[in-house]
Order: sequence, then C-alpha cells, then structure tokens
Amino acid sequence: MTKNTTASEKIAVSTFTNGILDPEKPMLGPVRDGGVIEATTAPGCWGPMINPQLRGGHEVTQPVYVENSAPGDALVIRIQDVKVTSVATASGQDRTVDGHFMGDPYVAKCCPGCNTMCPETRIEGIGQDAVRCVNCGNPVTPFQFEHGYTVVFDEARTLGVTLDKDAAERIAGDAGEYAKLPECSAQHSILLFAPHDLVGTVARMRPFLGQLGTTPAVRMPDSHNAGDFGSFLIGAPHEYALTTDQLELRTDGHMDIDAVRPGTILLAPVKVAGAGVYMGDMHALQGDGEIAGHTMDVSGTVTLQVQVLKGRELQGPVLFPLLEDLPFLARPFTADEKAKAMSLAKQWDLNEIEESGPISVIGTGPDLNTATENGLNRAAELLEMSLPEVRNRATITGAIEIGRLPGVVQVTFLAPLKKLENAGLLPFVREQYDIG
Repeated sequence: MTKNTTASEKIAVSTFTNGILDPEKPMLGPVRDGGVIEATTAPGCWGPMINPQLRGGHEVTQPVYVENSAPGDALVIRIQDVKVTSVATASGQDRTVDGHFMGDPYVAKCCPGCNTMCPETRIEGIGQDAVRCVNCGNPVTPFQFEHGYTVVFDEARTLGVTLDKDAAERIAGDAGEYAKLPECSAQHSILLFAPHDLVGTVARMRPFLGQLGTTPAVRMPDSHNAGDFGSFLIGAPHEYALTTDQLELRTDGHMDIDAVRPGTILLAPVKVAGAGVYMGDMHALQGDGEIAGHTMDVSGTVTLQVQVLKGRELQGPVLFPLLEDLPFLARPFTADEKAKAMSLAKQWDLNEIEESGPISVIGTGPDLNTATENGLNRAAELLEMSLPEVRNRATITGAIEIGRLPGVVQVTFLAPLKKLENAGLLPFVREQYDIG
C-alpha cells in the first residue's frame, strides 16, 4: 500500500527493489488513473546476478500504486518512450559456479569461503573474480561467462560493436561510468568482467523492456515472475519457495518479449490493490527466444501512461504490438485484400466475410510446450472460444512466437471483432491498428 492519498498526474521513479516483489511492501505514488510514470531503470540480468545482496536476479523499479485499481481489473500500459543511456555493456552465455549458491543461483547466493548467505561484497580489480565477500575475501559470484562479449554503442544508440581484450579491460576500469548505473542502483556493473570472446561483431539496436508488469499477489523474486523461472520456486530449498497454487498468483511481468517497446499497448492483470506497476531489465536488442539466456542489459529511461480497465480480469498479459512486429499472417487485412476476399466469397454464395483484428496473448510455463498450452488456454477463455478454434486461428491467421526460452510465448492471431468487443478489448485494437 502507499502512504500518500492524493494521486499525481505524473510520478518519477528512480528507486529500486532489492530484487524481491512483495505485495506487503510500500509502493510509490499513487499516480492517477490515466497518469504518467517516468522511470530511470538499471540493467537487469548480469549486474544483479553477480551481486549476492540483490536477492531476485534483477533490479527493477519500486512499484507504483495506480489509483482506482483493484484485483480483478486490468492495467492498460501504453509505452511512450524507451531510451538507452548506457555507453557500453557486457553479456553472454553463462555458467554457474559450484558452491556459490544453494539450489538457485539467482536467488540463494552464498559465499563458499565463510558460508554467508547473500554476503556484502567489495570489488577487487577486474575480471570474473573481481566481486569478493567482505567477510573472507573469497570470490562469490555464482555466475561466470562461458562465452561473453563487451559491446560499445554509438552516440545515437542505433548499433553496437563488440570489443577486443584491451578495449574491454579499459572499459572495465571505469565500469560504472560506461554502464551509466543510476544513483540508487546497488548492483555491480558486469563490465567489470571484461569478456571479449566476440570481437568486431556488429548488432542493430532496438531497445525494449524485459520486465514490465504489475506486482504479484505473493512475495517472489522479480526474475521469477513468470511460469518458467517461477517453476524453480516450487518446493525450493530457500526462503522464497512457493507452492504450485501460490505460483498462480504471479503476473508474468518478466516476459523478455522484444515487442514490448515504444508504441506497444500492454494489458497486465491486477492482482493487488493499486496494481503496483514496475519495470526494468531494459535490453538494447534481442533476437526471439533470447537463446543465449541473456542479451545486452542496459540502463535507460522509460515513459509510460497507465489506465485502469475496470472488471476486465486477466490471467496474464495481453499485447497489442506495433503493426511491424506482428507476424505476417496476423496483420490486419488491407482494403484491397478485403475486396478480393469478398469477391471470392460471393463466388461461393457467401454474403459476408469475418471482420477481425490482431491480439497477442502471453503464455508461460516450465517449457515451451507448456507455455504454448498456457497461452492457448488463456486466449480461449479471454475470447470465449474453444481451444480447437484458437489453435486453428493461430495456425492460419497468426503464429506462436518465442519470447524467451525455456517458456515464454506469444499466441498471436486475428480474432473476430465481435469476440474482441465482448472481451472489452476492441477499443485497443482500433486504437493500435486503425480498424474502423
């Protein structure tokens, strides 16, 4: 809950959680229904992963209370702006370090020297042993690079180039400045590790938010607020263990879907009073699937507009991506295509054709098959369709897209406008795709 009672038109957020989303903790705000949140975000994965004091695997913004929102509503989030502020970052394929964690390297980090759980740390030099326990001086990070890279961005933030050993180590010597870590961030910059296995590789930038959503109704690590990583919490040997039923209280805010970028409309389930909207884990770019497990985590600034959709209960997030981010088969039909389809229909004595619009329903689970079934079932319930109908529509008018391995997908297809209207979603389809 929040101490303030007067809702503000705009809320600026520059503080972070310690990696745990807790519905019992105070929220910022409130921001008014229809108001704006401007946030400064910290890198999501690698920095928090190498700092044992950050408990949840990420470092996300402190949740904001949205007036007029209650469990059973949906929160409409319009992403207005996402800007990268980091000058450089580092990332790559990880490997875990035996003895440096108990059960879950993201959540239960421990020092192998003195057995302190989540110890305070100090920095000693650069490289993969730079983060050390203040109690005994032992290296404590539970993750190292199996294959990694350091990348620097151009001034316009349109592309990046990976660096060699000398340049990576030069940047590591002033890691916090190149990472542009926010003032209130507690993480160590991953640039300290100076990985350099890829040299001279060029990548295009297209920033988006890996974490964006609402506070779950049960305390959980932020990186585990989804059905794939969340499954690691069931019966886990640490203080954040959940039951199967408790995991259903998640909100799937950790999507790592590259369509969650400026111009997108996201509908998120509200499961606690005030919604508790939070964000972070900004990525400079990512290919579908985030197949290496990580991508280019960066600091940045975000501007969102939030609106409460009363009485529209959701099981998980629903996206209305930019037109260019829709699968080819899920794009709205042009006037010319409709005219051709109507002509064909009349040849077979059909007097009308279906009017439809795009929708993308998020599914999560321990693996891709389970996540797909979750998304299909959510779509069927949301639009009051049978599961076989959703399967057919996703096959011939859409696609199953992989957000993240092991288990986040988008079930995207063209749905009848009448079904979208009945679900209370037609205004967003019309707004996003200019459908009459």
